[in-house]
Amino acid sequence: MSEGAPSLTHIALQARDLEATIGFYRDYCGLSIVHDRTDRGTRVVWLAEPGREHEFIIVVMPGGRGRQPAEGDYSHLGFALPTRAAVDAIARRAKAEGRLLWPPKQEPWPVGYYCGVVDPDGTMVEFSYGQPLGPGAPENKGGSHA
Repeated sequence: MSEGAPSLTHIALQARDLEATIGFYRDYCGLSIVHDRTDRGTRVVWLAEPGREHEFIIVVMPGGRGRQPAEGDYSHLGFALPTRAAVDAIARRAKAEGRLLWPPKQEPWPVGYYCGVVDPDGTMVEFSYGQPLGPGAPENKGGSHA
């Protein structure tokens, strides 16, 4: 990174049900609470992957109205998983809980194998294997994959 260039550190989400949202990201994504405070009467919670608390966090706070994505809106958070079987397991759980948006599907490089799940507030979350980022990233696909 060049001097003065920005670095992405967090994303902040408001939630209708703070506890349900924290539970989702803990149970589905393996995130842990790394900071929990009350700021001017509002609870603010920082969630992170264990060991990555100083790299990237998700901030959740109450006050959201929920999300109703427009037709064709695929805005989402993406989490890499270590195996295809892990994607399948998330999809089975999400289907049983009425959260599955996209069943597991294999797409050409760089998309990989993925499914989509909705969090308690309507945010779409993708779980993938085989993308160029995170666990399961193919080692040598050649060329640049931006």
